[in-house]
Amino acid sequence: MLVATATTRGAARGITTGEPKAPVRHTWGEVHERARRMAGGLVAGGLAKHGAVAVLAAEPVTIAPAVQAVWLAGGSVTMLHQPTPRTDLAEWAEDTVRVLAMIGSKLVLLGSPFDAVAPVLDQHGIGYLRLEDLDGEPLSEVVSVDEDAPALLQLTSGSTAEPKAVRITHGNLFANLTSMAEASALDVDNDIMVSWLPLFHDMGMVGFLTVPMTVGLELVKVTPVDFLTGPLLWADLISRHRGTITAAPNFAYALLGRRLSGVDEEGKYDLSSLRLALNGAEPIDEKAVLAFTDAGARFGLRPECVFPAYGMAEATLAVSFAPLLGGLTLDYIDAEQLEAENRAVPVEPGPDARSFAILGKPLRGIEASIVDDDGKVLGEREVGEIRLRGEAVTPGYLTVDGPLATQDADGWLDTGDLGYIVDGQIVICGRRKDVIILAGRNIYPTDIERAAASVEGVRAGNAVAVRIDAGSRRERFAVVVESKHAGDAEQEKRLRKEVGARVFESVNARPVAVAVLPPGTLPKTPSGKLRRAAAGEQLAATLQS
Repeated sequence: MLVATATTRGAARGITTGEPKAPVRHTWGEVHERARRMAGGLVAGGLAKHGAVAVLAAEPVTIAPAVQAVWLAGGSVTMLHQPTPRTDLAEWAEDTVRVLAMIGSKLVLLGSPFDAVAPVLDQHGIGYLRLEDLDGEPLSEVVSVDEDAPALLQLTSGSTAEPKAVRITHGNLFANLTSMAEASALDVDNDIMVSWLPLFHDMGMVGFLTVPMTVGLELVKVTPVDFLTGPLLWADLISRHRGTITAAPNFAYALLGRRLSGVDEEGKYDLSSLRLALNGAEPIDEKAVLAFTDAGARFGLRPECVFPAYGMAEATLAVSFAPLLGGLTLDYIDAEQLEAENRAVPVEPGPDARSFAILGKPLRGIEASIVDDDGKVLGEREVGEIRLRGEAVTPGYLTVDGPLATQDADGWLDTGDLGYIVDGQIVICGRRKDVIILAGRNIYPTDIERAAASVEGVRAGNAVAVRIDAGSRRERFAVVVESKHAGDAEQEKRLRKEVGARVFESVNARPVAVAVLPPGTLPKTPSGKLRRAAAGEQLAATLQS
């Protein structure tokens, strides 16, 4: 399909990169021709069929043909976690060596802006080729592989010291790609994707590179650094390119909403073209969504474009999409019955209600069911673990200890997510491992974190609830927040008091401690999600002493 698209629609649709300073557009046909030469170079250099290739680069203009080249040559792609200015390069190199051994790769394709790490790779005996130097005679014929051959070895979020890669086959990728295109009603002639998402994350790699490159959709692609340096660039790109589809996690929508609210010039942006603003990668925060839609309204943004989704790398990318143009729909349920009885009993909005986003029905080819701790299938509005099976579900992981199957004898994958079904649609409550158990109550950390984040001075999206003495009769929880006031004794005292009070109002339980940290110190995954377990480890010694 990818080759067919490149040789047909590839002349009309393509990818624009380099915004805003030096925009350049390449058609998918041009990307394909570059990929054929790169694939020729890979094969001539000894890449074998099913060979694993790691990529360390940030610029979409070089990543797109490199990924396609590896597939044309019959290999699999792994996007390496990228070092940041704060990364200890020696530790990063050791972790990278473990990842390469795990996936069986002896080759890294190295591109801007990571050329500077070449000496570190040399020092550790890691073979690499610079993307700018990768060239050869165009590959005359695609190296054919079976559907069950790996296409992507997607590194999971979390500690790279204990790496794990999701083995996404060509069959998985094609199944999820086509079902996503169907469920989102992709219009290849008129839709335009705009994205800054990192390509080492599944939403960026699959949703906002592989999909448009395969179906021949117009794509405007910048880097996460471009967005974080100037968040209003996102709105500017949607306006100038008449973007119809975009995606991001909560924090980005909240951030853009804040920046848009500070724009004085009327008509500076035009967001009326936006058809789908996908929200995924973590439990959806209605306050983040409202910040985005309220601030964007005066620039033509329609609230119904909000597109809640449930996804995970183990299902290639997407599990379910909310109904098109339905906006954010919340299910309000009784907090006490959720916590004590694992039932989602609908109630009117109010102080005793909990709200969760309704995430739509599973995509074509995916089944979902809810089970209790004994594996018994539960009914509608009964809360349990979500399990999945279907064409897009990975057959297994690669780990440092060898392959690990993900499916049981009947093909079911246990997701580790807790949720329920309502009218055939999936609702996510949280991660099983993060739920805090107090006196028989199941308290979801997102409720604690949203309460803490509502306190003035706490950085939006930077509050985390952590379990203390998890699984014991003494289980407790603490709250860690980031604030620009860290270090100011009076302000820290106020924050601890107000966070504690706000959390108690929300969940009727007090944290044993509230820690206030400077901005940028909370541990996060490479894709930007907070790492509750790592934050807990940081606090454990202090709180248990």
